[in-house]
Amino acid sequence: MRVSGPRETNTVNQPIRVPLAVTTSGKPEENLIRRARQAARDWKLPFLPRRKKEPLARLLETGAEALLVFEQGAVRLWDGEGSFSFNPGMAHLRRLRILSGQEDDALVRVAGLRSGDAVLDCTLGLGQDALVAALVVGPSGRVVGVERSLALYAVVSEGLASYDHGPASARVEPVYADAREYLRSLPSGSFDVVFFDPMFEKPKKSQPAFEMLRRFAEYAPLTPETLEEACRVARRWVVVKGSKHSEDLKKLGLVAEAGSRYTSVIWGRVPGGEGRAENYVSPLGGPSLPTGESFADEAPARSCGINSRGER
Repeated sequence: MRVSGPRETNTVNQPIRVPLAVTTSGKPEENLIRRARQAARDWKLPFLPRRKKEPLARLLETGAEALLVFEQGAVRLWDGEGSFSFNPGMAHLRRLRILSGQEDDALVRVAGLRSGDAVLDCTLGLGQDALVAALVVGPSGRVVGVERSLALYAVVSEGLASYDHGPASARVEPVYADAREYLRSLPSGSFDVVFFDPMFEKPKKSQPAFEMLRRFAEYAPLTPETLEEACRVARRWVVVKGSKHSEDLKKLGLVAEAGSRYTSVIWGRVPGGEGRAENYVSPLGGPSLPTGESFADEAPARSCGINSRGER
């Protein structure tokens, strides 16, 4: 992201706004200002001082297209269309269901997650799936979430830092990076499960927070090359979440099986390093990925002799 200095003007004396900057709430205490300034340095973003009770609209008009606003207890992302801050949302309800003993979470089932697993979420987004995985793998496990959008990373990483994960859960470790480059930097077999949730090609009306996610997400389709890297890094499974309205899984050689007509979510997975077949011709035209599979939300997990719990 190219970040210009704040409050520059062009040839007709109109302010040139930077794409993203950091500021504070309208009545900040000194420690909050220090935190915001340090975060701006860490993220290599401009810090825009905010006068007492100065409207955010003025900063958005003259200083930045979007603002990361440090408030007491949260960081909120603002642009001209709205705002959002970290909220566990449906992840909280999914975690409560798991804690109550219910075993119907689709991600948990498809990925065969179990206590002690190391999970790499290559599309952290709002952190929903990463939080669910963190509870299932428990304190002896590990969950790393990679996010390539600086705006989303900033909001979610600050939110996760203050989120009460609880003693039964691992903590989610957010990383600001491009997933493909991050995968390339990892040794083979570094994680038990690698997970992708690419943005759907045909978006439908969503909650405001997800609309913000769409505006600030760094769009990059999941490619066969990235899937290759994921299979090298994963010991057991690479899991891809998709939509019935998208062709993404089909492009990767994952053909969804018929499922419930009431769900728009489909799942695909391929075995990682421990289950790779040597003679499979991948979408890249050479032997690498084993035959992939896809199934709808309600279908039982199956592949390569591994049951729904990921056991051989």
